[in-house]
Amino acid sequence: MKKIITSFAVLFVVTFTQKALAQTDKEQVYAAIEDYVEALYQVQPERIKKSVHTNLTKKGFWKGAGKDAYGQEQTMTYQQLYDLAAKWNAKGNAITKDSPKTIEIYDVQDQTASGKLIAEWGTDYFQLAKYEGEWLIVNIMWQGPRKRTTP
Repeated sequence: MKKIITSFAVLFVVTFTQKALAQTDKEQVYAAIEDYVEALYQVQPERIKKSVHTNLTKKGFWKGAGKDAYGQEQTMTYQQLYDLAAKWNAKGNAITKDSPKTIEIYDVQDQTASGKLIAEWGTDYFQLAKYEGEWLIVNIMWQGPRKRTTP
């Protein structure tokens, strides 16, 4: 009887530990979006490889200084995003200690998820998919510059 109780106790501890160590899908989706923003903020393009699908489509709208209307940007590819991450903040002056990095996860299903990021350049909306157990960003729709508000 003692062996049976010990076996169940060990099995319970191992199962509980494995579940505690495994990230939930929501946490993995959050981590993919965080890798994306940190790749740009910290000049770490390898984090793009980790979080973005190579068939990425990124489209957005930008209003330049002194402009009244937004212009539509061309579609950005995975390679263009990877290259941008290697240089966007290379001088360290594109972000400040107050630069936002607010991530919201809207929905996570078995294979698809959606989320939002408020960053220095504006707002990104994400569609992600799960490939071979890994969550990857597939589509991004963005608008910048972000509206700055005072409290």
